[in-house]
Amino acid sequence: MDVRLTSEQQQLRDAAAKLADDLGPGSVQDLADDTRLARLEKAVATTGWRSLRSDGASGVEVAIVAEEFGRGLVDIPFLGPVLADDLHRHVSDDQQTWAVALDGEATDARGLERALVLSGNRISAGQVGAVVPGADLTRGFADILEPFEPLGELSTEHVERWHALAVLVTSADLVGTSRGAQALAVDYAKMREQYGNTIGSYQAVAHLLAESQALIEGSVSVLRHAAWALDQLPPGEAQQAARVAKIYCARAARTVCETAIQVHGGIGNTWECLAHVYLRRALTSTELFPVRLEEMHRGLS
Repeated sequence: MDVRLTSEQQQLRDAAAKLADDLGPGSVQDLADDTRLARLEKAVATTGWRSLRSDGASGVEVAIVAEEFGRGLVDIPFLGPVLADDLHRHVSDDQQTWAVALDGEATDARGLERALVLSGNRISAGQVGAVVPGADLTRGFADILEPFEPLGELSTEHVERWHALAVLVTSADLVGTSRGAQALAVDYAKMREQYGNTIGSYQAVAHLLAESQALIEGSVSVLRHAAWALDQLPPGEAQQAARVAKIYCARAARTVCETAIQVHGGIGNTWECLAHVYLRRALTSTELFPVRLEEMHRGLS
């Protein structure tokens, strides 16, 4: 396994990072900026990244974009459409943008009209209904309306690999969310002064941030392995690698995001501080395609 990114993958990462930095929300107030959202939607639609899998992209490349979008709190649909694309490519060449349904809800479906439902090996389509309130301020969820229109069936291998992709993409989002929350906390620690010194110069704060960085580095490592495994290992092993990544990245992301709030002190508990938006996204990604420790075949502490 070679975890180094190719030059093309590095360019993809840089492009996704620039888009997220330029058009992602820089404050809680930006989440309600319809003009910014329209520009972001147009930019993402132009890239074609929602159809990465049907365009032949690897799991590594999907994870790259998902990670950078999580870091930048990109708040237009990506996770749902990229997973729907991986399902739909097996039954049709039509590359329209779909959401994907999970537990009776259309996931990451803001502004979308239709969603795919996977039941066993069968794919169906349904209309996206009313918006469902949720904790995540960056991604929309909605009801999915029956009756469903049958579209086709997948092989067992394709279903298993799709489930591995779903767990992988949410893990990548968690890593990105961790990185974004950490950067927010580090920037604040460099700027905020107390007793004549920046708070980052005090060991109590510096050690918290160092521990968060160590968790992020571990998350990146386990994510890279899962992304490689998606296309290189048998479906069962790819699923196992994705599950290990999800458990590690979910635990790390919660700790990193809570630490970011703690580093901000009193302001970290206010609505205006962006730290809680990262925590909300991390908690939601943890519950999307969740993995329980009991499902693992090896010990994790």
